[in-house]
Formats: sequence, structure tokens, C-alpha cells
Amino acid sequence: MKIQRFGQLATITLAGSLALSACGSDNNTSGSGGSTGSGSATAATECAEGTLNSEGSSAQKNAIEEAIASFQEACEGATVNYNPTGSGAGIKQFLAGQVDFAGSDSALKKEEKDGKVETAEAEKYCGSPAWNLPMVTGPVAVSYNLPGVDKLVLTPDVIANIFNGKVTTWNDASIAKINSGAKLPSTPIKVFFRSDESGTTENFTKYLAAAAPSAWTAEPGKSWTGKGEGKEKSSGVAGAVQSTEGGITYAEWSYAKDNKLGIAQIDNGGGPVELTGETVGKAIATAESDGEGNDLRLKLDYATKEPGAYPINLVTYEIVCSKSKDPAKAQLTKAFLKHFSSEETQAALEEIGYAPLPDEVRTKVATAIDALS
Repeated sequence: MKIQRFGQLATITLAGSLALSACGSDNNTSGSGGSTGSGSATAATECAEGTLNSEGSSAQKNAIEEAIASFQEACEGATVNYNPTGSGAGIKQFLAGQVDFAGSDSALKKEEKDGKVETAEAEKYCGSPAWNLPMVTGPVAVSYNLPGVDKLVLTPDVIANIFNGKVTTWNDASIAKINSGAKLPSTPIKVFFRSDESGTTENFTKYLAAAAPSAWTAEPGKSWTGKGEGKEKSSGVAGAVQSTEGGITYAEWSYAKDNKLGIAQIDNGGGPVELTGETVGKAIATAESDGEGNDLRLKLDYATKEPGAYPINLVTYEIVCSKSKDPAKAQLTKAFLKHFSSEETQAALEEIGYAPLPDEVRTKVATAIDALS
């Protein structure tokens, strides 16, 4: 899979990218949108009127709020509401018919759990297959608060042993061994985890199970099974670390940046890797397609040893009915998702701590959105 160059994208500012959107009518005629200050051409946004209600992943909160703001600026008759309650809650609300689409950091499950299969439940509700459309690439940062330690390298086994409670101080020999020359204090390690059902938790524990199988033996899932103190949502764990010296958590890159937390470099076996848009892109390049047709679920390689590839990532999917029961809702859903997945909107996301969808993935997403009815 060919990945677009993230370095080039970094030169595009958030404000400039969002200003590229101009409202178009249902037949794609241009509306009242403007152009960037540099005089570059505007990209038409297809508009539809009405209200969409959606819910789910808090990992994508900052990204989807930016997309909603620029979409509603371009399309005055459209309202999109998003409630960042967590992936598990979003899927439950979608299956109950309470929202028009769900955001989830894990695709709908094809395996039976608690007597139910999510894909089957979704098809029953929709009256058609539900599709998982990757929309946001969110690197998961191992974020910490340790004054005086600006650079920290961690390996999968050490991360697992921190989060399962076996490594309890910052000057532990296992951490010191991989951080030669660093002045590590004897400060107790304070672990914070997501107390709500979370796709971020599921992806982080998938990483631990794949990259450190001997140290992390628990089954991956949306509910935390390690040690520590629980806080609700991404904002809760990031805020807790910010206010706690010695704190550590797993949180999306955007939340780590917003709270000015330290971000560990990860050494999966190919050398320490800093979290950047480019290193995330190298890792996403190893993802395999795990869906059929326009169901675009991806299988990430958490154990990759590819040099320069940041391995702890999640992909947030927008989960939609392939055939809507409400034609007006379908039209508005298509318009918003086209805007969200557009090259301009995706390019703007790196500015706030996300990585744009690779070109080949974005092209497939656009095809799937066109097929929604």
C-alpha cells in the first residue's frame, strides 16, 4: 500500500485547509464558500439539509469536531451532532437505532460474544449490511508526566509490565537498561486507564498481546484488565496524568499534545521510534484488508519490527448502514462523510494530532461512500 508523504502534508495549516471547503448544492454547483488567502482553488463540498446524530469513539472527538465545524460552515442547512461517549457506547446506540452512525476504534465484531454477533445485529437493524469505513488514523501515545525526563524509550515488555503492575518505580532496572544516561527518579509509577468501554483500550491491549505475549497474557478487549486507576474517556486519563507526577497512560496523540505530556519512543525490535505522522504512515502501510467489498475493516500489524514504523495505532471507523431506511438521512450522511474523508479535511488533521488516511485507503473510502444509499 502506497502512503502519501506526511512531511508534505505538515505544511498545510489547519485554518487554510478548512477554508478550502465551499458549499455546493445537491447538483454540485458552487455556493458561498471562499478560498484560501494564498488564492488556491476551493474544493466543493456537497451539501444536504437536515440533522445527523452520532456517538462513539472519544479518540476521534477532536478530529470529527473539526470536520463538523468546516462542514456546517459550508452547508448552512446541515447539523451534525457527535457525542464522544466511547466506542462501546456508540455501537450500542447504533444497534439500538438511537444514532445515525457510530464512531468506533474497532470494527464491528464478526465473532459471537455474550450470545450476540455485532455484524449480525447491525444487519438486522439496518435491513442491509453495515459497513466499517476507516476515517481517522489515531496514534496511541504512551504518555507520561516525569519532570526532567524529556526522552523516554520503552519496549513492549516493559510497557506491559508497567501496566500490569510489575514495574512500579521509574528508576526500575528494566527501564534504566533501555534509557542509558537518563536521570530516572525513584518516583512511583501511577497508571491511569480508561474506565469506560473503549476502542482505545482494545487497540492498546491488542498491541500488548501481539508485541509482548509473554508479559501480557490477558485477552484484548474494550474493558481494561490491567492495573491502575480508572478515568472516563480520553480526556479523563490525559488530564489525570497531567496533574500527577509519575503518571502514565495510553491516550490518542491529540490528547497527549493538548495536555503537553511526555510521549515515549517505542522500540518494537527495530530501534526506538518517535511518534510522528510519517512513522505512523509507515506502520499503517503494513495493514491488511480484513473486510469484503465496501466493508473496509483493516488488520493492523502491532508486532511490526519495521524500522521507523510507530506500532501503537488505532483506526476509527464510522459505522453506517449500507442502505438507509431514510433517504434524506442517507443523503446527508453521504455529504458529511465525503467532506470528512476529503483530501483537504484529512490533511488538516495532522495539525491536531492525527495522521491522514493513506491515499489508497482514502480512495476506497470514497468509493464506499458513493455506494451508500
